[in-house]
Amino acid sequence: MSKFKKSSNKELPPISTASLPDIVFMLLFFFMVTTTMREVTLNVRVKLPTATELSKLEKKSLVSFIYIGEPLRQYQSKFGIAPRIQLADQFASVSDISNFIIAEREARDEAERPRMIVSLKVDENTKMGIVTEVKQELRKAAALHINYSSRKPAQ
Repeated sequence: MSKFKKSSNKELPPISTASLPDIVFMLLFFFMVTTTMREVTLNVRVKLPTATELSKLEKKSLVSFIYIGEPLRQYQSKFGIAPRIQLADQFASVSDISNFIIAEREARDEAERPRMIVSLKVDENTKMGIVTEVKQELRKAAALHINYSSRKPAQ
């Protein structure tokens, strides 16, 4: 029986940390792969309307976004509560849209320019007047491929 007795004077062996760098790098690569960087900081409130017939865009690199909605609370003292247009990270007027479209076209490869899509992300409570003005300006800038962003209805 003496073979199975535990002696209290033995210490526990130290924990091996040899695989710790491998675990850290696996976590780092996981977060690098799954995290996406935000491209635009929204200055307007955009709650997309619901739609039943939706189609997914195939190549999102060809899409340029125009946001239309009520300014966020921190901007309401300067811009009011009327719906505003946001191009990239700043507020803009209807007349700025053609310059935005030209800059977006120039940023693309020449082969992809004819397939460029302008996606309008419009708040569901926005009146159609400002949307019509934006569409007229897009027509003048020869940006004829327009997409309306929406969300699926809750089920």
